[in-house]
Amino acid sequence: MTSPPPASSGISDHRRGVLWMLLAMFLFTGMDACAKTLIQTYPVVQVVWARYFFHVLILAVVLAPRLRGLMRTERLGLQLMRSLLLLLTTGLFFSGLQFVPLANASAIMLASPIVVTALAIPLLKERVGPRRWMGVMAGCLGAAVIIRPGSEFMQLASLFTLGAACTYALYQISTRFLSQSDPVLTTLLYSASIGALVTSAVVPFFWVTPAPADWLLFILLGLLGGIGHFAMIKSLTVAPAAVVVPFTYSNMIWATLYGFILFAELPDMWTVAGAVIIVGSGLYIFHREQRQDPGVQSQ
Repeated sequence: MTSPPPASSGISDHRRGVLWMLLAMFLFTGMDACAKTLIQTYPVVQVVWARYFFHVLILAVVLAPRLRGLMRTERLGLQLMRSLLLLLTTGLFFSGLQFVPLANASAIMLASPIVVTALAIPLLKERVGPRRWMGVMAGCLGAAVIIRPGSEFMQLASLFTLGAACTYALYQISTRFLSQSDPVLTTLLYSASIGALVTSAVVPFFWVTPAPADWLLFILLGLLGGIGHFAMIKSLTVAPAAVVVPFTYSNMIWATLYGFILFAELPDMWTVAGAVIIVGSGLYIFHREQRQDPGVQSQ
């Protein structure tokens, strides 16, 4: 008779999952900081190209023996649409980063899970109760506090970032659909490949020859994105989503640190207040979803 595993192993897995998620958020925010540095000198299209080109290059090397099998998908159209949504999200977010402080942009992106909940009714045919709707409205209020319609901060750059939050929500919803048919690595490979192909076709029209030192930043951009995605997948593999997903909000900590160290930026009181509202509403919505369907895992 096989003895059950010790109870401490579950706790250990949870801790490892949390550490992987914290690492993923640290890497993703580092990628955004690299992008913000590069777009001060190079076109946004070229920076987006580097993010996907070097990402897919890393995947091609790591997954070389399995590439042919991983490219098989049961839902090619949805894979292409999802990949284009992620590419659009990256383009909008990097465009906003040209003018918006890193912490402010990251705070606005926190609204993405709120948008997912709002779109769950028409797209996923999910039932959203009044309490979850209250969480959605609170999240919208938090975003409004950060953007402050009518203020000087309410500029086109802010709308770029808000648009990125919306397209990223659609990207997350399409990921839910694909999680039922395709392996995670297949979806990850398509995301990087389509972005690399599309941007490689247009980047020659915007190309600015990088300085030798800047090539390292371009490569680092793709490296951080690739390892960040691996860390996120690893986190959701070793621990339940209910344990690790709330730690995605740690990106505000990293964004504030990166912004202060690299760009001498600090979020103002309105950004902090709005981020607190969005994080609180997001955690509340996540809590409600777990109570209604505790077996659901994020993909």
